Amino acid sequence: MKFIETRGNEGKKPAKVNFSYAILNPSASFGGLYVPEYLPKLDKDFFKNAKNDNYKEFTKKILSKFEIDIDEDVINNALSLYDNFEDGKNPVPLSKIEDDLYINELYHGPTKAFKDMALQPFGYILSDLARKQKQNYLILAATSGDTGPATLDTFSNKENIKVACMYPDGGTSDVQRLQMVTMNGKNLKVLGIVGNFDDAQNALKMLLASERFRDELEKQNIKLSAANSVNFGRIIFQIIYHMYAYVSLLKKQNTHEFYSIVPSGNFGNALGAYYAKKMGLPIRKILIASNINNILSDLINKGIYDLRGRKLLKTTSPAMDILISSNVERVLYDKFGSKRCKELMDDLREKKYYELSKNELESLREDFDAIYCDDNFAKNTIKKYVNKDYIMDPHTATTLKAYENLREDSIPTIACSTAQWTKFAPTMLNAIKDDEKKYSDEVALQEFSKALHVEIPKSISELFQKDIVHDKVVEKQDIEKEILDFIKA
Repeated sequence: MKFIETRGNEGKKPAKVNFSYAILNPSASFGGLYVPEYLPKLDKDFFKNAKNDNYKEFTKKILSKFEIDIDEDVINNALSLYDNFEDGKNPVPLSKIEDDLYINELYHGPTKAFKDMALQPFGYILSDLARKQKQNYLILAATSGDTGPATLDTFSNKENIKVACMYPDGGTSDVQRLQMVTMNGKNLKVLGIVGNFDDAQNALKMLLASERFRDELEKQNIKLSAANSVNFGRIIFQIIYHMYAYVSLLKKQNTHEFYSIVPSGNFGNALGAYYAKKMGLPIRKILIASNINNILSDLINKGIYDLRGRKLLKTTSPAMDILISSNVERVLYDKFGSKRCKELMDDLREKKYYELSKNELESLREDFDAIYCDDNFAKNTIKKYVNKDYIMDPHTATTLKAYENLREDSIPTIACSTAQWTKFAPTMLNAIKDDEKKYSDEVALQEFSKALHVEIPKSISELFQKDIVHDKVVEKQDIEKEILDFIKA
C-alpha cells in the first residue's frame, strides 16, 4: 500500500510513498500529513471469524490488510511487547459498567495510558528501520501528558535513536511529569516549556518543516521523525483496538451495530475509530466527548473551527486541554479532498478560523456527533461509578456525557478509557471526598488507595523516590537551541 499527502504534493517529495518512508518522514508537502491511498475493506464475517483470535493474532491480520513494507519477523517482535502489559493475553480488556455500556480499557501498558498501545510496537518498528539503514534519527515528541512517557519508554536506550520530548510546564499531572523527568535513558532529552500543549505541538510541527533545522541535523548525520499522532505509524495501531473491542463485544453478545465514544483532544484516537468505521467496523456513530476546551464540539455541531480570541483552559482532564487538534486534518482530507483540505488548513494558520459549508458539515455529521462537559460533571461521574465498584479517570468520565445525551437508540456502546486513575489521583480523591482541597499526587495516591482498597502499581509509587534527571524549563523561542545542543553533546 502507498501513502499520499493531505494537502497535495508540492513537487519536492515523492507523490506516493511506502509505509516505512511515511513513518520515518512524517511531515508531508505544505505541512500536511500522510494518509493511506485507500483503506482496506472488511466484511461482517471477518469480525465474527476473529472471535477466537488473541490481540496479537488479530493485529497481524489487520496489518496484513494494509500490506505495509515491514518484515514479518519485525512485526512479530514488535507485537511481542504486548506480552509485557498487565495481562499479555488480553492487553485491552472490555469491562461492562451498564447494561449497554462497555469500557475499552486501553491503559494497561507500561506507562498506564492508551498511548502505549501504539507506541510500544511503533517504537520497535521505527528503531529497527533506523538500525538497518545505519541511520541516526532524532524523534520529536510533544505531549499533553501521555505521549511523552510512552515515547520515552519505548525509545529509551535504543540504538541510532535520540528523543527530544516537550511538555507544557504546569500543564500535566505530577505523575505524568515525573514519568518524564525521571527517565534516565542516555538518548533522551525532556524539556518543560513555558506555554501549553498547543505551543509544544506547534514547535514540533515547525521543527519538522524547518529546512534550517534539518540542515543542522544533517551536519550531525541525523535525520528527523516524530512520535506524535501526526505520524501514521501511531494511527495504524490506533485503528486496531477499536476493532478488537467489537470482537470482544461479540464474545459477550450478538450485535450488528454499536456506538463508539472517544474522549478526544488531538483527535488521533477518534481518527482511528473513523478509519475503522470506513473499513467496515459497524459503528453507528462516533461520539466525541470533550472538556470545556470544546473546539471539537464546535466543529462537529456548527462546522466552525475558531481560534480567534480563544485561550486554552486548564481542566482536570489535562490530556484533552488542546485547541489545535492535528488529526482533524486527515478527516477533512478524506471527506473533501486535498485541495479543500489545504484551503481549510491555510485558513486556520492565516486567519485562525475556518468554516465548513452546509453540505460539508452534513457529511461530517454522518460519522460524528459531539458534546462537552465541565470538571464537576466528570468528578460526579467518577464518584457515581466508584459507588458501583468501577474506577475511571477524569478523561473516561467525560464519555458518560455523550452516553447520556447523544445516543438515539439504546444499542451497545463502547467508550474508550485512555488512562489509569493513578495518573490523576488528586482529582480522584476530590471526587470521592467531594471537596476542592489541593492534594499532592503522592498523598492523593495513598489516600485514594487506602479508601478504596486498590493497589498503586509499583511503577507509579516508585516515581516519588527517583532522581530528577531533566529539570530544564525553557521559553518557546529557546526550544530549537536546546535540542541542537542536546544532539551535539
